[in-house]
Amino acid sequence: MNNDEQFEQHLRRQPLRHMPSAWRDEVLAAANAAAGSRPSTLDARPVSWWRELCWPHPAAWAALAGVWLVMLGVQFASREASPQSFARQTPPSPQLRELLKQQVQLFAELVGPRENQEADRPKPVAPQPRSSRREEMLNA
Repeated sequence: MNNDEQFEQHLRRQPLRHMPSAWRDEVLAAANAAAGSRPSTLDARPVSWWRELCWPHPAAWAALAGVWLVMLGVQFASREASPQSFARQTPPSPQLRELLKQQVQLFAELVGPRENQEADRPKPVAPQPRSSRREEMLNA
């Protein structure tokens, strides 16, 4: 036999003793006092919906809100000028216009003449009548 079995047999041979009633009363009084001081999980107070949503990880939600605020700040800081400032710009100079025209002409020369894409497409075929079949009636 190993030690565990010997210990269990020893315990089986021991007579059961009853706890004194004074001890029982003390233990129950301490348990009731501890249960009264602990907050109940079923709280009768109404809790707002946002608190229920954020309760599991409030630090994570706060960090996420901080990241959003930083992103919004960066977005507003890096905005381009408003459209009103574009209206105030001066028109391009005649030299710049001439350079742009030359660039368009050079591009057209490099690409070559534009071929008509419609010429390559096959024309739709008009529906023609189908061969007429003889209808045969079979009588059984």
